[in-house]
Amino acid sequence: MNLKITVLSGDGIGPEVVAQAIRVLNAVGRKFNHTFEFDHALLGGCAIDATGMALPPETTAKCQAADAVLLGAVGGPKWSDPRAKVRPEQGLLGLRKALGLFANLRPVKVYDALIDASTLKAEIVRGVDMLIVRELTGGAYFGQPQGRSGEAPHRQAVDTTPYSEAEIARLMHMAFELARARRRKVSSVDKANVLATSRLWREVAHEVAAQYPDVQIEDVLVDACSMYLIRSPKSYDVIATENLFGDILSDEAAMLAGSMGMLPSASLGEQLNQHGYRRGLYEPIHGSAPDIAGKGIANPLATILSSAMMLRWSFGLEVEANSIERAVEQVLNDGLRCKDIASQGTRVIGSEEMGAAVVERL
Repeated sequence: MNLKITVLSGDGIGPEVVAQAIRVLNAVGRKFNHTFEFDHALLGGCAIDATGMALPPETTAKCQAADAVLLGAVGGPKWSDPRAKVRPEQGLLGLRKALGLFANLRPVKVYDALIDASTLKAEIVRGVDMLIVRELTGGAYFGQPQGRSGEAPHRQAVDTTPYSEAEIARLMHMAFELARARRRKVSSVDKANVLATSRLWREVAHEVAAQYPDVQIEDVLVDACSMYLIRSPKSYDVIATENLFGDILSDEAAMLAGSMGMLPSASLGEQLNQHGYRRGLYEPIHGSAPDIAGKGIANPLATILSSAMMLRWSFGLEVEANSIERAVEQVLNDGLRCKDIASQGTRVIGSEEMGAAVVERL
């Protein structure tokens, strides 16, 4: 296959971790006789510096023309002034909207080799394997009106959280389809005891659930879910929730695995690429980590695992995706670690060495 990928390295450690994912993808291409065409573009802080825009029109066009998009990270202190009219995160939100990426898939798997990297007891995290399905284009991040007004001491700000029946239903359909290929359980997370949007969410979730009698559904309030993720995370299979709740819960769940540097993600929409699969945006869930940028110590495994998700979801290459995931697991079993997941008795290596180790095991 000829696989056309737009690469958005972004800010901070983004270029470092993306470089290793590309390295692994090229190794996959050599092994399985695929050709990768990488087209680089700007997004986030680097785009603001170069063009004054977080999402230049050229970047949007390149992403819409690609089969899939690989992203590093966006943002950093340089662009974090809350009074700024243009912020890196606006570029990411805008790209999700432009590509119609309504579902963010965040798998959380605790590797046996990384049990000690978690701050929780081994018996709590061993065997954790869940998938968080987060709605991505609605809710408070996109609702209008949004903004602030007034001067001190009378400043005010407002965010609006709208959700339509159609937005909820398509996200829940994806969650139930995914659950069918797993352990057949969906935990729908809301705040129905307080929020009108959550009451609609719960109502539509159960209407969709009726079409999947082979899949169990449970309702979980978001505050209770945040507690259960720490107390009994193995009880979860697929968690489906709205944009803001999903953003927070998925970061919390990342700590079960010991580090954000281990967790990939896929953002999918309804648009199909030239191969007949969903066009998607693939990125690690961690941030740009400007404090370690340029030091060569950033963990690239989340980005490498994101590239495996890309092969699976945007190209239908299950064997190739599995080969990357097995190579990553073998690296961990062999005791190789980047600094963020290091423990006693393991060997700490840098970003490039980690990329090379995965390629070797491929």
